[in-house]
Amino acid sequence: MAHLHVIGICGTAMANLAALAKIDGWHVTGSDAGVYPPMSTFLEQEGIEIINGFSADNLKERPDLTLVGNTISRGNPELEALMDSDLAYMSGAEWFQKFVLEGRHPIVATGTHGKTTTSSMLARLWEEAGWEPGFLIGGIPADFGRGSRFPKGPWVVVEGDEYDTAFYDKRPKFLHYRPRTLILNNLEFDHADIYADLEAIRVQFRLLLRTVPRSGVVLINGDDEEVTKLAEYACSPVLYYGIHGDYHYRARLNQKDGSHWTLIKEEQELFDVAWGQVGMHNIYNGLAAASAALEHGMPAHVVKAGLEGFSGVARRLQVRAQLGGVTLYDDFAHHPTAIKTTLEGLRAKVGQARIWAIIEPRSNTMRRKVHQSRLAGVLGRADRVIFVRPEDKRLHSDELLNVDVVVGEINRAGLNWARVAENVENIVQMVGEDLRPGDHLLVMSNGGFDGLHGKLEMLMQQKFEG
Repeated sequence: MAHLHVIGICGTAMANLAALAKIDGWHVTGSDAGVYPPMSTFLEQEGIEIINGFSADNLKERPDLTLVGNTISRGNPELEALMDSDLAYMSGAEWFQKFVLEGRHPIVATGTHGKTTTSSMLARLWEEAGWEPGFLIGGIPADFGRGSRFPKGPWVVVEGDEYDTAFYDKRPKFLHYRPRTLILNNLEFDHADIYADLEAIRVQFRLLLRTVPRSGVVLINGDDEEVTKLAEYACSPVLYYGIHGDYHYRARLNQKDGSHWTLIKEEQELFDVAWGQVGMHNIYNGLAAASAALEHGMPAHVVKAGLEGFSGVARRLQVRAQLGGVTLYDDFAHHPTAIKTTLEGLRAKVGQARIWAIIEPRSNTMRRKVHQSRLAGVLGRADRVIFVRPEDKRLHSDELLNVDVVVGEINRAGLNWARVAENVENIVQMVGEDLRPGDHLLVMSNGGFDGLHGKLEMLMQQKFEG
């Protein structure tokens, strides 16, 4: 049995790849710093040995192949020992292409927003059809309870990440995937730590389009100006989907919260969708997945059943607790557009009820000033706004998001209830002083937020059960 070792195994992508390798027959070990749930628990359940900390000693068994996570940099003692040795190594994306995707049909969902949800919907539709897809998704689809699965046939659904591959390969991961079906859902500036501007990201998407074969298909959101401009770089057939144009696949909105819509193909109404998702962004995600399924011959009634049965994704407007008439949500939103669409969807769902938007600017882009001017405007649908002050993490003060300025803009615009918190305890205190039955607490972060969700649950218990 070949031995695969993973440096940086507790990242979501690398943990999922490790699980795929185990299923594929490898003996898998891995190392990371700060080994903690949920990934440590997931890996233990998969029977994968985790070593806490990086060291040259972790390579003493001389693995046949080592995967290097994209968070691992030169200077890491284990990486330096690996490079000084004669041991073979590659990136996770390279391994995935070589050992999983090669000889199969990759369906790759891309875009600044909605990648995880769209790829989760694709996996659900393919499963509904009995096509037994493999998948690699950057979140946890509720329908499967895991972010990866080894394919039993030709189909593999992939979340196409535009973030870089490894310390030695600064191309996006998605350039390794060689899609035969490619979805371009939307595009705007993100990942300010590795891309200078939007044009730098456009260049990578143009290259991605060049990797789709003539026999493949590209599905483009016709309502997104940025991705429609990319179509000219495609070498394969291009089909459009959307809401506001005469597209091959189109949705007609039947409920303003997005919970009921009709799918139309070339002016023929195929079916209505009444599902548990809300927000216009989820209609685009659902349209993208349905378009791909229908293009590959999936029966319309199966597509309808799959969409209506879709259970969502962990950390996408996920209800964490309901108590005393208060609902606590967890959401992964960490970009102004994602914050806006999440709030719009929730507002359409809850009507005039009070919404608290509690935000941790944690991602490399959100901690920077690049989107500062947009934040006050996208938070207009919230009744209460709390920002926790971002960590500087070696950013100069003139680069760092100034949450005091954002809060001032919100209050001057008329909300009059926006605050800056120094820590999660400060947030809990602020919420506790003004929380009422019927409120909706929306916590938005791409990290753990120092256990804020659990502390807010305790607050709700104390306030409404005590």
